[in-house]
Amino acid sequence: MSLLGNIIWLIFGGLIAGLVYIIGGLLMCLTIIGIPFGLQSIKLGFASFAPFGKEVVERENANSPLRLVFNVIWIVLFGWEIVVAHLVFALILAVTIIGIPFAKQHIKLVPLALLPFGRDLR
Repeated sequence: MSLLGNIIWLIFGGLIAGLVYIIGGLLMCLTIIGIPFGLQSIKLGFASFAPFGKEVVERENANSPLRLVFNVIWIVLFGWEIVVAHLVFALILAVTIIGIPFAKQHIKLVPLALLPFGRDLR
């Protein structure tokens, strides 16, 4: 069932969203300071290609001081906009019964988009 969900997800916007994350991440990697944030954006891009059948997991030392600082910078600069976009799309999709599973996937991506340092989608 997750294969079918991922295929439909890719056709109806997941491919474009993933590519936008990856292209944005590559642009952030052009500067030395932007490399950690670019890598997280690329991680989000790959996670948004196939979210069905996966869950957000916390790595060991996910809340270390350095990751905490990076997460705060991420939230201020990028994270809140990404979270708002996922929540808006989840609300739009949740209006129909067919869209509810896809809305759940957007909600699943919210914690990863808000605090990407120290978390993965597996």
